[in-house]
Amino acid sequence: MTHTEQVPAASRLFEPVRLGGLELPGRLVMAPLTRNRADADGVPGALMAAHYAQRASAALIIAEGTTPNAVGQTYPHIPGIHSPAQIAGWHRVTDAVRAAGGRMFLQLQHGGRVGHPDTSGHVPLAPSAVRFPEPLHTPSGFQDAVPPREMTGEDIRTTIADFATAARNAVAAGFAGVEVHSANGHLLHQFLSRNTNRRTDEWGGPVRNRIRFTVEVVRAVIGAIGADRVGVRVSPGLGVNGIEEGDTEEIYPVLTRALAELGPVYLHQVYADPDLPAFAALRAAWPGTLIANPALSREEVAGDGGRLRGERLLEAGADLIALGRGFLANPDFVERLRTGAPLNELRPEFLMHVQGAEGYTDYPALARV
Repeated sequence: MTHTEQVPAASRLFEPVRLGGLELPGRLVMAPLTRNRADADGVPGALMAAHYAQRASAALIIAEGTTPNAVGQTYPHIPGIHSPAQIAGWHRVTDAVRAAGGRMFLQLQHGGRVGHPDTSGHVPLAPSAVRFPEPLHTPSGFQDAVPPREMTGEDIRTTIADFATAARNAVAAGFAGVEVHSANGHLLHQFLSRNTNRRTDEWGGPVRNRIRFTVEVVRAVIGAIGADRVGVRVSPGLGVNGIEEGDTEEIYPVLTRALAELGPVYLHQVYADPDLPAFAALRAAWPGTLIANPALSREEVAGDGGRLRGERLLEAGADLIALGRGFLANPDFVERLRTGAPLNELRPEFLMHVQGAEGYTDYPALARV
């Protein structure tokens, strides 16, 4: 290498660890990151294969949120996993990552009310007919959201089955497993939250009913591909995409216990903070592998990419650390953290709603001699 930075002290971030049937070379996970680089029909192309292969040194790559059915699409150029062409496209990605020595899970994400007919061709489905409060990016630019259609019992059963089929498709496409996205204001999170779930049937009302959709989706996905291939992502108290849970402290102990009975291979907490009681409570309640995704300021991303916060979360009981923007800007992020090499500057103008290689596959790796 041409850099001469001092190698940092040994860190648990770089220790090998087992996750279900996978032997991981370390504890640094590439978080799922929506980047709108699929084709218009949701098929991953060569650019996506190159992007993920560049980052194959991650202990595990959790690929970006991918729709299990057409109505679940959030934005233009989001990948899907419900058509033969999409499965084939993802297979090219997993082949490239495997050839580079990496391992991948695929995040299954249904947008619920976070969607628009101009994008998906469908009126969005949601627990209740509560409109998304912000303009949405569509193929025609930003537009006001439309009122979603409240899901019928048949819609719910069909969507659960679609998640199971998507999980089978993901395994067929070469993924080691899937992550069920029950976070960040998307469909499963909408069922959990009181402001978006106003139902009075068995899918709404008390906490035991509002967690039911997430639990049944996870149950179906585990039934389709096995518990060792299934993770779940949650974001307790995170008010993004218009979410107001209302009773966070009641939801997650009940949800965590119910998920633990099903035995998915990991639970993934968004914006985990070792100084907050919520993290300690989740760690105490969850018997299996816990992936922690810390909230980072731009200064922390530019400084150490999240290494210090990751190490603090490991000390507090996390098993794996998921980082996003550091992996975006540095195809060799793990090596840079391991050796203390400087990090590339992140170019935020290319984060979302753009296409092409710029700000995606053109970040330089460390020079070698």
